Amino acid sequence: MMMLPVAAAPPADTERRIQELVARMTLDEKIGQMSQSSGWSSPLSDKDHAEIRAGRWGSYLNAGTLQDKIAAQRIALKESRLGIPLLFGRDVIHGYRTVFPIPLGQAASWDPALVEAAARVAAQEAAADGIHWAFAPMVDIARDPRWGRIAEGSGEDPYLGSAMSAAVVHGFQGRALDAPGSIAACVKHYVGYGAAEGGRDYNTAWIPEVLLRNVYLPPFRAARDAGAATFMSAFEALNGVPASGNTFTLRKVLRDEWHFDGFVVSDWNSIAEMIPWGYAADEADAALKGVLGGVDMEMVSTTYYDHLKSLVDAGRIDVRLIDEAVANILRVKFRMGLFDRPVEPAKFAMESPESLETARRLAQESIVLLKNEGAALPLSKSARVAVIGPLADSAVDQMGSWVLDGRPEDVHTPLAAIRALAGDAQVAYAPGLENARDTSHAGFAAAVAAARSADRAVLFLGEDAGLSGEARSRAFLNLPGAQEALIDAIAATGKPVIGVIMAGRPLVFHDAAAKLQAILYAWHPGTMGGPAIAGLLYGEASPSGRLPVSFPRTVGQVPIYYDHMNTGRPPSEAERGVPAGTPINPKGDTSRYVDVDVTPEYPFGYGISYSVVKYENLRVSAPRMSKSGEITVTADLVNTGARDADETAQLYIRQLAASIVRPVRELKGFQRVRIPAGEKRTVRFALRTADLSFWNARGEFVAEPGQFQVWIAPDAEHGLRGEFRLE
Repeated sequence: MMMLPVAAAPPADTERRIQELVARMTLDEKIGQMSQSSGWSSPLSDKDHAEIRAGRWGSYLNAGTLQDKIAAQRIALKESRLGIPLLFGRDVIHGYRTVFPIPLGQAASWDPALVEAAARVAAQEAAADGIHWAFAPMVDIARDPRWGRIAEGSGEDPYLGSAMSAAVVHGFQGRALDAPGSIAACVKHYVGYGAAEGGRDYNTAWIPEVLLRNVYLPPFRAARDAGAATFMSAFEALNGVPASGNTFTLRKVLRDEWHFDGFVVSDWNSIAEMIPWGYAADEADAALKGVLGGVDMEMVSTTYYDHLKSLVDAGRIDVRLIDEAVANILRVKFRMGLFDRPVEPAKFAMESPESLETARRLAQESIVLLKNEGAALPLSKSARVAVIGPLADSAVDQMGSWVLDGRPEDVHTPLAAIRALAGDAQVAYAPGLENARDTSHAGFAAAVAAARSADRAVLFLGEDAGLSGEARSRAFLNLPGAQEALIDAIAATGKPVIGVIMAGRPLVFHDAAAKLQAILYAWHPGTMGGPAIAGLLYGEASPSGRLPVSFPRTVGQVPIYYDHMNTGRPPSEAERGVPAGTPINPKGDTSRYVDVDVTPEYPFGYGISYSVVKYENLRVSAPRMSKSGEITVTADLVNTGARDADETAQLYIRQLAASIVRPVRELKGFQRVRIPAGEKRTVRFALRTADLSFWNARGEFVAEPGQFQVWIAPDAEHGLRGEFRLE
């Protein structure tokens, strides 16, 4: 992957201003800069005014109206002793007023340029409302779909995750942090939070350093190299040390190795939460370990403000550490131009036609066609269609988790979009269930009647918005409520049934899938999800999404991910799908289950379209590659169907022997290619030494000589294979 340019060093004048300002600050004012409040009353109270004048807080999150923020900033700049501006933060996770697909859905587009454009829209809308700072992107690698926050990231792969991480940073921050419409990114959750044990939120993670460096750190490094202004420490304990007190990740890696010079903010209350973890004895000890660990700003909890002064007075913390943290915070404020920017923000339109079109395009590209038996899709506009399921017309659920500023009244639902395309007379609607978790069958009769009156049924299935996101871990991954019974009832009519699944994670629906002729996986697609879904259902475009995460056959396979290590007894190709005996009398002594195939239900990178693209004629430019050279890998992609297709060709490698066991495949490149019907396109990838390198057991980033396999493939399970040797 091509490395993005590292942000330029701050001008000497900025550093001079920072040092002069720190020298003038009292200890109370310094600790105020290191403190973030969760908000205030609206309008501002006398107490709020007094605290801002005194420099009590350096930042606010979720703070009041635009006019409140303008008033507060005017007080900070004009009435406080040193005129230090406030920093206003907000959870701008997948859009502001215009809501885009959840980040996991955005990753399914495999289109970083479009993801960057969406982040730019979100930044401009947030900036127009006085927001300076977004608590995003979340770049945690997640390989356990039970974890609710898998919805907020880009899935299981470090290469794809790095591409999406950099795209969001570039979209938020634009060409310059101090430009109108730019907001600071906050890369989270640093680091390893996606590996929380058992998929349980806020839990512990055990990640060996080799795995940490090869898998979990790369998307954070990509964000840093893209110029990310801030990082957020995570909730979990990493290898026994809470992330907000972890000197290895925050000081050794982030500061010493990556030379990051922005600031680190804790996650909500996570400094104080080092006490229940058993890592800090009390609040003073938590404040001590937070600062020593490398957290510059404390979010919401007040251990810093309450205890740092006494810790400095007692000689337990060197004031130079305080000065360093404050300088990091001020550096970002200077880079954003907050000292010199007008108090009133620049105006940008909310939900402009352009932003809505970006949202529609991204939703369309994120939707993955998993099945299309007998060319059940696309639908004909002359056919009568039964639209069934509560998620067909639920604006709130369509937006998904972590939507603070989107409005349900702005959402275009699938039901409305289908009616607009096909005409009201061609559409019968019955929700069948009151909501996605409803267990009552009371609405089934109306849904069955609607299906019988139609030529085809489109059944909207999945999770409501409240079932994924923070603190939404699930032990079961099945369709909730009575949805599977509803599928049975509709399938019993004999009418073809198309399933559209909205969810914040991979779900398990093997038995249900057998009763559906076609399946579109739409994630939670945001404001314009309805038109995107309807356009795909009726063939106005061909599906092009690809899975950013493996889908398990059953929850018992979790964790399941494509770039796993091999074993000394790997299952053979002949064993795939073959019953492996019983627990008493298993067949074959290989690393597999006795009661389910070892493969995923749908592999990483998978997705089909309304056409068929064949991969042909793989060429590897040379049998050997020197450490200073490169290998070019090419293949022909032929669209054998009658419709144009957007194909995502994926490049994978495998090193067959090395000093540590290497994954069976690793993604090293991808290209979205438009291929007209009946035509051929050639894709070309270049591999260099850096692409073949990894962190070894000695903590070295190395390329080791040896034999490599290489694939150009439509997903992580298939493709054309070649070989070469690194000398």
